[in-house]
Amino acid sequence: MTTRGLRTLFLGLTAACSAVSSGDLGAQTCVQPCVGPPRGALIAAGGGRLDPAIYERFVELAGGSDARIVLIPTAGAQYGSHDGWTAIDELRKAGAEHLEVLHTRSEKVADLAPFASALNWATGVWFSGGRQWRLVDVYLGTETHRKLERLLQRGGVIGGNSAGASALASFLLRGGEYNGQIISRERSVGFGFLRGVAVDQHLLTRGRENEMFEVLRREPQLLGIGLDEGAAVVVTGDLARVIDGRVAIYDITDPESLIPLRWLDTGDVYDLGARRAVLTGTGRPPAPVPDSVGSEPPSQLP
Repeated sequence: MTTRGLRTLFLGLTAACSAVSSGDLGAQTCVQPCVGPPRGALIAAGGGRLDPAIYERFVELAGGSDARIVLIPTAGAQYGSHDGWTAIDELRKAGAEHLEVLHTRSEKVADLAPFASALNWATGVWFSGGRQWRLVDVYLGTETHRKLERLLQRGGVIGGNSAGASALASFLLRGGEYNGQIISRERSVGFGFLRGVAVDQHLLTRGRENEMFEVLRREPQLLGIGLDEGAAVVVTGDLARVIDGRVAIYDITDPESLIPLRWLDTGDVYDLGARRAVLTGTGRPPAPVPDSVGSEPPSQLP
């Protein structure tokens, strides 16, 4: 077995053991947070043209005018191509004054400390679009990956659009080189910043709203997140707030739902660990309100 195969097997077994130890299917019983990062934040966007406010929110979370941002465009087809590199302009328009690009096609290079050293000072990292398998082929389990984890631990933010959003999850959708292949035998492990989750993108635009069920039939313990083009969520801990567009939440373990699909709109907040809505976009909690979250002040939400 190759080094990549051993690493993928190890990460997959680790994720499986974590899911088993944290409880049965459905809402997790692990120490909070179950899904998102204990510190820092994540932004996952669904591809296509994003509202400038999404990039502005990313830069704000990274420190505003003091933000030190690294763009990773490796999901794109080639160096300097349109796919993946236009985020440079968007991030600059959003106020990023300190911006660096980190890019390689070599897993060995990505595992070198000097290459990953740009992440030592970073407060935010943005993965732009393309194909998610290019990201995991290069960075999964490397020194670059470890430094990304440390960035979150010190309170930074990691964002991703399209392929960059899918790669944030523990289960990687569309990891094969053929984009129509929903589940890839070779690549089904993502970076794991969102644990126990699979993320799809371009949801309604490309007619993918029912394809997550294929994944959940195989991996029923997963929580599915589907992002339409232009949609985005910001995740802090286990709380996900929709900051633009429409987002689908898939949970086939919900015994009270005839159709295990919930649609969220801008402003809605969803608890990814407890698998329940917290607030609607109007600022009012949905009915009935769980006691554990119903009194939480909106100012503490993402």
